Amino acid sequence: MVETVQPRRFGAGQQSVKPANSSRRLLAAFDFATASHFRAIIFLTLCAIVLFVPGFFTIPAIDRDEARFAQATKQMVESDEYVDIRFQDDVRYKKPVGIYWMQAAVVETASKLGLPRAELRIWLYRVPSLIGAIGAVLLTYWAALAFVTRSGAALAALMMCSCVLLGAEARLAKTDAMLLLTVVAAMGAMARVYLSWQRGEDPARPPWTSPAIFWTALAGGILLKGPLILMFVGLTIAALAILDRSAVWLWRMRPVWGLMWTLVLVLPWFVAIFWRAGDAFFTNSLGGDMLSKLAAQESHGAPPGLYLLLFWVTFWPGAPLAGMAAPAVWRARREPGAQYLLAWLVPSWIVFELVLTKLPHYVLPLYPAIAILTVGALERRVLSRSWLRRGAAWWFAVPAITAVIMIVAAIKLTHHPVFPAWPVLAAAMIFGLIAWWLFEESRAERSLLNAVIAAMCLAIAVYGIVLPSLTTLFPSAGIARALRNVVCVGPKAAAAGFHEPSLVFMTGTGTLLTDGSGAADFLGQGTCRFALVESRSERGFVQRAEAIGLRYNVASRVEGYNISQGKAVSIAIFRSEGTE
Repeated sequence: MVETVQPRRFGAGQQSVKPANSSRRLLAAFDFATASHFRAIIFLTLCAIVLFVPGFFTIPAIDRDEARFAQATKQMVESDEYVDIRFQDDVRYKKPVGIYWMQAAVVETASKLGLPRAELRIWLYRVPSLIGAIGAVLLTYWAALAFVTRSGAALAALMMCSCVLLGAEARLAKTDAMLLLTVVAAMGAMARVYLSWQRGEDPARPPWTSPAIFWTALAGGILLKGPLILMFVGLTIAALAILDRSAVWLWRMRPVWGLMWTLVLVLPWFVAIFWRAGDAFFTNSLGGDMLSKLAAQESHGAPPGLYLLLFWVTFWPGAPLAGMAAPAVWRARREPGAQYLLAWLVPSWIVFELVLTKLPHYVLPLYPAIAILTVGALERRVLSRSWLRRGAAWWFAVPAITAVIMIVAAIKLTHHPVFPAWPVLAAAMIFGLIAWWLFEESRAERSLLNAVIAAMCLAIAVYGIVLPSLTTLFPSAGIARALRNVVCVGPKAAAAGFHEPSLVFMTGTGTLLTDGSGAADFLGQGTCRFALVESRSERGFVQRAEAIGLRYNVASRVEGYNISQGKAVSIAIFRSEGTE
């Protein structure tokens, strides 16, 4: 006989719940893996490794944001300057210093351990993002324990672990995966204090643990991405204060001591950068970067509703269940736990939809709230039985569409059909099909677990096999390989027509970014010099070379595709005469 126990209300505590059909092997394995907190942590960490590591070491630096962050960190390591942030000779005052310090620490450690050319290995700069992504998954589990059972918390963490957007951010040397970690830590800590107040608990000595985690995470988020984390926290507090007509629970957060601790952590660098650059950082970061996002920055403008549309892809495979859970979540909106999670989710989501500049990763810190809300509805067996159930087909559709796109892209870009990826893509489609066919409200957990396995297969195929084989998408890597094979010592390079940050990262901080005429002048200034001239700039290079009587040779040509501009490129590598 299968034991079924009705879960209690959101935020009312945890109890053992065994879903229907728990005798199935997949669910039995999941139950075993989550039978204790220790097992659950090991299980989630292993799942994160399977989902995040494929391609982590083999995909070259990606333009533009990742390469910009990595190059700025590389210059910190080269110059031993850990206060100022620069890309070549230009200041890079868009984000605070947090992620650069983390990346620099990894690179410096690897270099001292004897790893050759550590500063040129992009995967080292990605390590903080990998740590942030794994940490965010584990913290989602921890945060969810305040709302659902241990098994449900593990399912919520699995949704985050397998979601498409976090999988991408775990492999990019940027701020967003680590920012997610700080947001989940802060919101999970605040949830415990809020729910304790809602339950009427009034301890004589309120514990310091949750406030300490909250204020430390807040400081970390500020050092990573400025005041963005304050928006998530502030809007949540404001929404709860309006709904409850009280915010007295905030005193349990030890705000006076907490603010002092936060300032102790964040002020030293802000004072140092003000001492170094005056108000330039604050002007560029708050005015030039954050406020400019209210307009369509860098051609990333889009109308409201884009994030809702992207959600069905970026939160896959959890998205179908989230859609089915939405009606039940709305009905439970005044329950303390659901109210808190909706206060975390809805106000910030509305802000992002209204802001003109839209990038998929902006809403990532809101996804843990969606995962926990979805699991809350799943544990109660109140998933929608309406037309929303048809969304289960999306578990199969995404692997099928992805397989077609990957194979077509490989054939078009490299003229090879990447046969090694075919069995893995087929496995992803099979598990997605099983998740769809077997879906019923009483065994939604089993469908989700099959969909997670499909996500693992997709990660291995897409990131581990297909993307590293698409060498034409990474022309900077081809150029860097060509320059490493030269005989002369200390080669210098100038680039005309192709100015992507990845090129500077791979060929050296001193790489001159110029036009065709400037590249010709550069080449004529000595030996062991190379001009990297894109075909659209070759005419200017040739004309200037003839005018100054420059004698040069063509070393090689790199054909590729500039993913930042969406166009094919052909880059000739010219060398000064006498250079081998």
